Amino acid sequence: MAKLDLIKMEKKWVNYWEKEKIYKFNPKSKKKIYSVDTPPPYVSGRMHLGHAFSYSQQDFIIRFRRMLGESVFYPFGTDDNGLPTERFIEKANKIKSKNMSRADFINLCLKTLKNETPECIEDFRNLGISADFDIYYSTIDKHSQKVSQKSFIDLYKKGHIYKKNFPTIWCPDCQTSIAQAELEDKQEKGVFSTIKFNCQGKDLLISTTRPELIGACVAIFVNPKDKRYKELIGKKAIVPIFGFEVPIIGDDSAEIDKGTGAMMVCSYGDKYDVDAINRHKLTPRIIFDEKGVLNVKRYEGLKIKEARKKILEDLKKEKLIKSQKEIDHAVNCHDKCGTEIEFLETEQWFIRLLDKKKKLIEQGKKIKWYPDFMFKRYENWVNGLEWDWSISRNRHFGVPIPVWKCECGEIILPGEKELPVDPLQKKKNCPKCKKQAVGESMVLDTWATSSMTPQIASELVGGKVKIPFSLRPQAHDIIRTWAFYTIAKSYLHEGKIPWKDIVISGFVKLSGKKMSKSKGTGVDPQKVLKEYGADALRFWAAGSKLGQDLDYQEKDLVTGKKMVNKLLNASRFVFMNLEGYDGKKKPKKLEIVDSSFLNRVAELSNNVGKHFLNYEYSRAKLDIETFFWNTFTNNYLEIVKKRVYQGKGDKKLSAQYTLYRSLLTLLKLIAPIMPFVTEEIYQENYKKFEKDKSIHLTKWPKVGVWELYSAKSDVEFQRFFEIISKVRQEKTKKKKSMNSEIVLTLEGIDYGWVKNLFLEDLKNVTNAREIKEGKEFRVEFI
Repeated sequence: MAKLDLIKMEKKWVNYWEKEKIYKFNPKSKKKIYSVDTPPPYVSGRMHLGHAFSYSQQDFIIRFRRMLGESVFYPFGTDDNGLPTERFIEKANKIKSKNMSRADFINLCLKTLKNETPECIEDFRNLGISADFDIYYSTIDKHSQKVSQKSFIDLYKKGHIYKKNFPTIWCPDCQTSIAQAELEDKQEKGVFSTIKFNCQGKDLLISTTRPELIGACVAIFVNPKDKRYKELIGKKAIVPIFGFEVPIIGDDSAEIDKGTGAMMVCSYGDKYDVDAINRHKLTPRIIFDEKGVLNVKRYEGLKIKEARKKILEDLKKEKLIKSQKEIDHAVNCHDKCGTEIEFLETEQWFIRLLDKKKKLIEQGKKIKWYPDFMFKRYENWVNGLEWDWSISRNRHFGVPIPVWKCECGEIILPGEKELPVDPLQKKKNCPKCKKQAVGESMVLDTWATSSMTPQIASELVGGKVKIPFSLRPQAHDIIRTWAFYTIAKSYLHEGKIPWKDIVISGFVKLSGKKMSKSKGTGVDPQKVLKEYGADALRFWAAGSKLGQDLDYQEKDLVTGKKMVNKLLNASRFVFMNLEGYDGKKKPKKLEIVDSSFLNRVAELSNNVGKHFLNYEYSRAKLDIETFFWNTFTNNYLEIVKKRVYQGKGDKKLSAQYTLYRSLLTLLKLIAPIMPFVTEEIYQENYKKFEKDKSIHLTKWPKVGVWELYSAKSDVEFQRFFEIISKVRQEKTKKKKSMNSEIVLTLEGIDYGWVKNLFLEDLKNVTNAREIKEGKEFRVEFI
């Protein structure tokens, strides 16, 4: 099929599905509900190949469940709330949010999103995603804001939320606090410098990769068991360059065999500094601001990396560096922008989680994880938590934290009818002292809202869909965020798990490396769709197991397109020979070859159904593909070709019945993976005989056997195929055409059952003038 025809065909069915409401959820239906907590993609550009990969995989399962006769609740959401969206808006409009008022920036965001969102959603429609796009939410729309703010108020009243001035993980570039889950490690080159501090006129050597924090030093830790420093505990050390004194403290956290054994404690270098300063009640020295700019003498106005370079130069000049070496080391960075994070003491809102680790692991165990080893990632993340969840962000764009605070200390919350509300836009007076309270300027972390997607979606249909949902599909990189936070919120609010099953997809890679548009290693799915079509792309996505990364290779798209063309050609052949046949008429007696073949189709249907139920769509795809090419097109169609061309009576009717039923079954089995070509064939050939207005609303093929004469005939059916293959090999070996007439000799053991079961069909498919018994297999050409 030509490119233009393929695009035309797909567009035709996208429009048909939408017009006929094929995927519409009916909340009044009495059917069992299969509910999906869909991952909302960021509206920060067009759909990328990773989206196409993971969304296709979840759609395979959803289409299958719909064909099982379940009422599928599959809403569609977009994530328009968070730093990726802010950065997209800034880039698209060539502005910086910090240079605008909050109100002006929010208006610009909403205006830009209104223009971008329809195109983004259209990409998913064109991919064949069978969501009910009428049940739509945006994580920044009024509905989502209300659900998110209601969650905040509920957890605050229950005592799970608190506000505290605390050293928080801080991104100097984005100028906001971030959560532990938003950190990623990045390998960077650094310099490991051993610097001379002074203690009672003698050098005290301390090694560090962060000399810019010397001015923030508040203590020196040494291990009490370290004989080198035992006599120094309780004394003072003079900090180089700056000249102030700090105490030398005995603390077991100082590792004797790491560096020099003496450790500089700064405010704040890392999480260990935060812990150390709190444990010993030390007074912090804060030397940089929210932008990562230093405020200490000699280095005012320098950014952290600039100060690092300048301080090293000064230390060298004053001969205060004992030794240096270059190293590669892992640095904690903000996953949204790649900037090295800092710890900055700011007032932030937190959800208490550290005291609930055991409960959260128990909740995770109640969910079925596919693949099951992914639960270990969740468990390791929970066990590794070191801070409560920081849910406030110092940004312009997001869901406002619904709080006012009076100078008398009173915290004021809005009523539910007031939601959603922006405390900067609405004034409130304190109920105690009657003075005007100050509205909270911070917004909620995007995950504080995205963790409520089951509730957001459920309330769109009046709560008709209950929690837990049936399924959560997502990628493995957001187990620590989206999966964890949703499990935590569901537990804190309802004491329930949010979904029964969670399926984890992998990444798309290019030459073994994760794809990245920004690094020029991305593949544009829009170009792939134009070149190969959505069915081919989905067929490629079905080649990967859950949790498994898949390397992008164009040859796999070529294979997918060949499958599309072969399905079309095979269906043309079948219906060319079914003229006048309505699909209902059945012969009094099926030919054994037809009965045996239908039994194979039923067996395939059974296996594929089991694979889909277990979320093993890659095994389903492989089984269907292998059967379609090897058993159906290469063998069965060739076997019955002469019978449907020239046969009469029940022999021909048997072939017609089998072709009609088997092709329809095969189309149903592959329909979840390749929805467009199967719809095309169904509408063109089957619709006039079948009652359903789409193949995707037909019932999944019933599992069971057809009219078998005996189990033995099915075993001999396989041997029948093997004989056909041997004949073809001989013709190829002798460079003869497949239509060459032959005399075929079979060994006695084969000749007996062939004569009783498959003689005429074997003659037809091999073009044998005669089949006779002999001592060995032989093909003679006439």
